[in-house]
Amino acid sequence: MDKYDPLKLENQLCFPLYACAKEIVRKYKPFLEELDLTYTQYITMMVLWERKEMNVKTLGEWLYLDSGTLTPVLKKLESKGYVTRKRQKKDERNLCVSITEKGEELKNSAIEIPGKMGACISLSPDETKNLYELLYKMLRIL
Repeated sequence: MDKYDPLKLENQLCFPLYACAKEIVRKYKPFLEELDLTYTQYITMMVLWERKEMNVKTLGEWLYLDSGTLTPVLKKLESKGYVTRKRQKKDERNLCVSITEKGEELKNSAIEIPGKMGACISLSPDETKNLYELLYKMLRIL
């Protein structure tokens, strides 16, 4: 083994993870363009469809996004009428984001996206489950 083998791209776990993530987001793009959403806006809406309302800090934790990334996403979603952002009365430092009726209606347009993406990826249910579990295990470790 050459001492520089650890520097070869083919020996990096991070590279196929990075490349797959980039390619998956690219596959989402045509489906999301129909809804006028970016991938980051889409995953934000997914959390809000489920939770309806939460503070921005917690939303960022769920999505693994810092406030510098999340704030412009929320501003754009608010300008489209999908969410509202309000300061909490108890603590003005906390910003709460809530889904609007229009944001809820968008859910009906997005319902087919997971199935379309599943058709693009072509993993068996067991492979999908194993990959999901491994990726979340890594996220918990990191």
